[in-house]
Amino acid sequence: MSIPATEFASRFPDLSRQMRVDQVGVEERVARFCKRSIKNQSKVQALSMALSMIDLTTLEGQDTPGKVRQLCQKALHLHDQLPGLPHVAAVCVYPTMVAVARQALAGHDIKVASVATAFPSGQSPLAAKLADIKMAVDSGADEIDMVISRSAFLQGNYARVFDEIGAVKEECGSAHLKVILETGELGTLDRVRRASVIAMHAGADFIKTSTGKIQPAATMPVTLVMLQAIRDFYYETDRLVGMKPAGGISKSKQAIQYLVMLREVLGERWLTPELFRFGASSLANDVLMQLQKQATGVYQSPDYFSKD
Repeated sequence: MSIPATEFASRFPDLSRQMRVDQVGVEERVARFCKRSIKNQSKVQALSMALSMIDLTTLEGQDTPGKVRQLCQKALHLHDQLPGLPHVAAVCVYPTMVAVARQALAGHDIKVASVATAFPSGQSPLAAKLADIKMAVDSGADEIDMVISRSAFLQGNYARVFDEIGAVKEECGSAHLKVILETGELGTLDRVRRASVIAMHAGADFIKTSTGKIQPAATMPVTLVMLQAIRDFYYETDRLVGMKPAGGISKSKQAIQYLVMLREVLGERWLTPELFRFGASSLANDVLMQLQKQATGVYQSPDYFSKD
């Protein structure tokens, strides 16, 4: 899918000029989302929906097969004392742990996701990145979370970023591709918008804010800009692209605010795990505590929930 820089410039002649984001307007709109009042019945529905959209994640150097199996057990048994809970959307691990997660989740429809392409830095040759993906897909990954080359992007080498995403998409085969922009390193909302457009045109099934390794990670202003880019891309191409804010979302109240924003910007069609995810393992326990509170009237001790 390689495309020369001159051809890229001809296909996207207004890329630099059109990516102008009204930062004040974005921040004002986000502030309004955060002030919405949610009734109890709607709150329970939103919490259950948020739970179904979580990618439980472990991405540490100390990860072991036992730790991954434990996380998969949590995915399968979030809180057995609360009947009728949805399961999470996916378990996300390194490529070397995909086979372990695949076996632990056998017979269930929870997805296995894997980070790849020299996560989290992206600082490897393309051949190494593609080998990373091949390992994950061959081991049974349903989804691939790749990182873009921020170095290339920040140098204005957009054709290289586009080409790498296209090559990764091809290597993914039937696996869904989530493209991580690492918005904390991009610096401005204009760049976030530009990176979102490049990723979607290159074939991303999802665009994702962050690796969770850089601060700031997911923020509501950044997510709003990415949602608006998804909306405009859909109007232009009629193709649905998903969204995944990741990193820094640990409280139920935050999750509900994100869902309010999602509904108002993209509509109810996107209120599904197939098109929206939270990359926030610690969020699961807080959502479970809030659901327990709604069901019983009292908070349960955090000791009753597994530590991720």
